[in-house]
Amino acid sequence: MSYDVIIKNGLYFDGSGAPGEPRHLGIRDGRIDTLSLTPLDEEGCPQVLDAAGKWVTPGFLEIHSHYDAEVIAAPALKESVRHGVTTVSVGSCSISMVLGEAEDCSDLFTRVEAVPRDIVLPILRDKRTWRDAAGYRAFYEQQPLGPNLCSFLGHSELRVAVMGLERAISGAKPTEAELQRMEQLLNEALDAGCFGLSVMTTRLDKMDGDRAWSSPLPSTFATWKEFSRLFAVLRRRNALMQGAPNAVTKINVFAFLWQAHGWFRRPLKSSMLTALDLKSQPFMHRVTRASGWLANRVLRGRYRWQTLPAPFVVRIEGLNMNGFEEFGAGEVLRDIKDPDELYARIQDPAFRARFRKDIKATLSIGLWHRRLSDCWVRECPDASLVGRNFEEIGQARGQDAVDAFFDLALQYRNALKWTTCYGNHRPQVMQKLLSSPWTQPGFADSGAHLASHAQYNFALRFLKYVHDAAKAGQPFMDTGHAVRRLTGELADFAGLDAGYIRVGDRADLAIINPEGLTDALDEVQEAPMENLGLVRLVKRNDDAVEATLINGRVAYQREQGFAEALGKEQGFGRFLSGKDVLPA
Repeated sequence: MSYDVIIKNGLYFDGSGAPGEPRHLGIRDGRIDTLSLTPLDEEGCPQVLDAAGKWVTPGFLEIHSHYDAEVIAAPALKESVRHGVTTVSVGSCSISMVLGEAEDCSDLFTRVEAVPRDIVLPILRDKRTWRDAAGYRAFYEQQPLGPNLCSFLGHSELRVAVMGLERAISGAKPTEAELQRMEQLLNEALDAGCFGLSVMTTRLDKMDGDRAWSSPLPSTFATWKEFSRLFAVLRRRNALMQGAPNAVTKINVFAFLWQAHGWFRRPLKSSMLTALDLKSQPFMHRVTRASGWLANRVLRGRYRWQTLPAPFVVRIEGLNMNGFEEFGAGEVLRDIKDPDELYARIQDPAFRARFRKDIKATLSIGLWHRRLSDCWVRECPDASLVGRNFEEIGQARGQDAVDAFFDLALQYRNALKWTTCYGNHRPQVMQKLLSSPWTQPGFADSGAHLASHAQYNFALRFLKYVHDAAKAGQPFMDTGHAVRRLTGELADFAGLDAGYIRVGDRADLAIINPEGLTDALDEVQEAPMENLGLVRLVKRNDDAVEATLINGRVAYQREQGFAEALGKEQGFGRFLSGKDVLPA
């Protein structure tokens, strides 16, 4: 029998961390059939890909996406596939679409993830056919998926499904019957193939819709008694918990560490948000790495911090700044729904004075550094302002930076487009974060924050750090190890059948051109979203990925583009169950 696909002459990395070796790969029936030192017989093979000078790697895993809505309407997820990603997880940050009604799921998701409600809610009303976890799994078994899909159950959704929206955000404690129902539904979700539970304790993310506008997510109202009951289910069944400590106080990270410990019991497998090199807290990266050592070495846990392997740059339009949630006056602005009322508020001198005071408050410092001298105009009807920061503009006008910013926002509203970098700006610190055994590369948020984030190529950015250091003669990680960090290591921790290239494995892989790992990886542009009528920010340098294969089928090639069948026919990605989850 001939092969379905042959990849010849590539430098092959198997996902185990081993160094690259020249190999020829033969793929048959969606699986790796042959790994050969010598050329394979190409007769009768319909697709032969020459990977000379390229790396052949397992397809990358994205452990933190928010594709929950997009994958329903546009299951090809082309923006990830074009960057070598072959497996994505959904249901992060306590927000999933497994159990809830369409309006509940939409209101939990859309404002937090900055995807328009008037797009998401009709999709859910039209496409959502399931009522429980088994139906959710059955839906994706029939979807023409692009990449493979795995899913958390979100605790906010679980809470609303059991308690109702009003009680879930009221501060009311669940009854014993409700706690038992939560445990039951979590078990049913794990039985259906979900690989864990995601929770949230930071109150910076707010709900959408008319019923609960600007309320923190339901998960943030839970007590540790409630969390403990659900975590006990996860621990017993060896499932994964994704969590987030309070972004401002951070004190409850100790509660998460205690929940994770493995003294005289199975540890709670935990993936936490997030290890960043923040400008606001330049020593925090040391604390997260040290806590990882404590959790894993001393407390005998299985505990990781997710990290973004790229500069954390955000783009903002007008006053639409998530970082405002971190301090009082900024939160007031974020809570105002009507745009006219919003812009009227910033004309009030008393409010401006309060904003100036609150933005300098150190006790509430979170992710954003709050320095308007490090917030830069990137687009504006007044072209003379482009490339200048708000402090410079204020000085030129004889104004305070806050007044300059507010005056420009009043004048131009969302036509004032500006940017800032939260962190990950020091390559030497990024090398330490990426090298730590207690971090996981991810946190790309693909499918969310369409107008502000663009991290779909996160895996390529990781490889660029490694490649640049090697070219400079100061390597901090070899390529085989870097590939493992993006593939096999993530799959092993999450308990997913993915991340490797071995004989018999499903053939999910990427062909990478190392010469394409250039500064173009950071260039941002806008691109339309398939089937949604929206535009999102992306980073593309298509010189880096030569091809992406999913289930042995060529899903994307740099010169030919996407396979015609991608997102239209089954046979590419599939729903991946948590293979390490134990029976109830």
